[in-house]
Amino acid sequence: MARQAEREAQKIVQKAREYRSKRVKDARSEAQKEIDDYRKQKEDEFHKFEKEHTSGNKKAEEDAAQDADEQVQAIKSAGDKQGQHVVDDLLRVVTDVRPEVPDRVAQAQA
Repeated sequence: MARQAEREAQKIVQKAREYRSKRVKDARSEAQKEIDDYRKQKEDEFHKFEKEHTSGNKKAEEDAAQDADEQVQAIKSAGDKQGQHVVDDLLRVVTDVRPEVPDRVAQAQA
């Protein structure tokens, strides 16, 4: 009879352990589910925030690109107008050499 009571007690303790470990596993899985839900919510909020704020950047990028294109066109038109004159001046300066003695050298010889 004592053995039978001991076996019954062991069964009750074993069931209690199993129940407790099952509750711990359930609590862990529920906590992980809540963490995943919270993470998804925050990621959605971040993506919404990012989408709202990057659209303004796209507009600024488009404006900057348009401004840069206008400046490039202005430079090209100035180059087309003055380009040949600049090339002629450079060639004239390079080919028409006029050697001059620097002032320092001229003073040292005198």
